[in-house]
Amino acid sequence: MKGIILAGGKGTRLRPLTYTGAKQLVPVANKPVLFYAIEDLVDAGITEIGIVVPADFPMGREQIMSAVGDGSRWGASVTYIEQDAPRGLAHAVGICEPFVGTDKFVVFLGDNFIREGIADQARTFRDGTMNTILLLHKVPNPQGLGVAVVEHGRVVELQEKPAVPKSDLAIVGIYFLDYHFFEAARGLKPSARGELEITDALSRLIETGKDVRPEMITGYWIDTGKHIDMLDANRLVLDTVETRIDGEVDSTSQVTGRVIIEYGASVVRSVIRGPAIIGADAIITDTFIGPFTAIGDGCRITSSEISHSIVLDHARIEHIEERIEDSLIGRHAELRRASSKPRGHKFLLGDYSSLELQ
Repeated sequence: MKGIILAGGKGTRLRPLTYTGAKQLVPVANKPVLFYAIEDLVDAGITEIGIVVPADFPMGREQIMSAVGDGSRWGASVTYIEQDAPRGLAHAVGICEPFVGTDKFVVFLGDNFIREGIADQARTFRDGTMNTILLLHKVPNPQGLGVAVVEHGRVVELQEKPAVPKSDLAIVGIYFLDYHFFEAARGLKPSARGELEITDALSRLIETGKDVRPEMITGYWIDTGKHIDMLDANRLVLDTVETRIDGEVDSTSQVTGRVIIEYGASVVRSVIRGPAIIGADAIITDTFIGPFTAIGDGCRITSSEISHSIVLDHARIEHIEERIEDSLIGRHAELRRASSKPRGHKFLLGDYSSLELQ
């Protein structure tokens, strides 16, 4: 069985971070969310992986290829497949037919996060006779998602963002498929938003009598497309870490709870309350780092407080009196208290930025 990871898209819901980088490389607990998808596939015994990358976003494409490489670090073999433009998920999967051939395969949206992995579902699909398995998750807001109607152990209907949903079972962005999918995707017409929709291809499978089975996800599933979802995923991963201190912590600092301090990091006159992770070569001085916070490599944080947040590599936070929380701070960003008076706020914010003052 082969794996497909869809790593296209512009990440508009995570702007401005994604103006200069691929959304799949935004880190969760200091590891790009894309890496979790690769690990899930490899843990499920799937080591031949195709990654669909955007030809029309060269910066994002090159960043993904540089970060992942040939896949050997995971014991996998990675092939890159370029999608010329964002023509929809069905198109993105369809162009993988030469890579997949007649093998069974799983499609993993590169910004989806499942803490429990997919090994059990992969085993069921590999050993079974069904044509498709759709992973489903019970949600309180099915109106904004694709949902599945299940009867007698089969998926009998799909709805895309229905005003009046027939079920509360959301379709998770992970699909187990066989070669019949390519037959169903051929001849699809673009939807109202001009894309070839994967739900239309899946609906064709159902309409033509293919065996489409549901598998419920009872643990955690997060689509990390928005900043609050990234923070939720970060919390879930940090909640599983074990303490490891490879960096330096001075005698006046306090480290409590499950905390990882990477090699080269330095904690001085500070309090780190886990679960938390401090990246390599970060310097934390006179600062409180609260629970569920990930500080990236090379960050500098001085005389500040921060909790339930993600701070990306080489950011600087200095002399912020109010606690920072529920925040996602980009690479090389700088946040500091001005030393001059008057003490008015001064902002330099890019397009689509979001700032709340309390």
